Amino acid sequence: MNFEDYQCIRFSRQGRVLTLSLNRPAQRNAVNERLHHELSQVFTDAQRDPDSDILVLTGEGAAFCAGGDIDWMQRAVDDPTEFEKTAREAKDIVFSQLDLEKPLLCKLNGHATGLGASLALLCDIIVAADTARIGDPHVSVGLVAGDGGAILWPQLVGYAKARKFLFTGELMSATEAERIGLITEVVTAQALDDTVAQLAGRLAQGATKAIRWTKITTNLPLKQLFHSYFDAGVAYECLSNRTADHAEAVQAFSEKRKPVFTGQ
Repeated sequence: MNFEDYQCIRFSRQGRVLTLSLNRPAQRNAVNERLHHELSQVFTDAQRDPDSDILVLTGEGAAFCAGGDIDWMQRAVDDPTEFEKTAREAKDIVFSQLDLEKPLLCKLNGHATGLGASLALLCDIIVAADTARIGDPHVSVGLVAGDGGAILWPQLVGYAKARKFLFTGELMSATEAERIGLITEVVTAQALDDTVAQLAGRLAQGATKAIRWTKITTNLPLKQLFHSYFDAGVAYECLSNRTADHAEAVQAFSEKRKPVFTGQ
């Protein structure tokens, strides 16, 4: 499979294991328009890749993914029709991850927030460095967690805990995320690469058809949930993109101050 057209995702191989690395390290791998578009295609392309059986998703540099790029958010505030394209691609990102038959491991090398958290949590196995933090602070920028968080978090940790973290936008440590069942495993930052490489290698040497079909079966209830409710979440996020509170949050971020929300 030829991945040469990708600009914001780097690809590397180790045997039958293909690693996809979000590659905007200077921006903490924040998702801009180009990366968002590539994410809407990459899992489909990786599924078609004949030279891999196992996939690993990680981030270049210190962060896994810092969520949405603030300059891109500002453009969507200035021109809300920009968000309509984003909404279509958001569906492609989520459903291509859910439809992916190959096992997808997340090597959570650093902080994962917003869309970054959703990308991580849609992976099959999530191994995190003990220095990483994770959370879905959509509400902190006046947005609805419509890109998957509002559906996914309750399934992983239950509604009581999910509501607290989704309503407040708080981040948690990787250790706490493992404790409440949000992620799979925490290791030291120094051990992360070897741990994920060993696990990926073990799966690649296993009965790959049986593993793949087990994954498909396990994902069926989750896919049903997303097909039933995801459109509503995306629609509400589109509405929240047009609010004064979101515009205030984006401006406040640019001005390095705390936003003053009015409920408008």
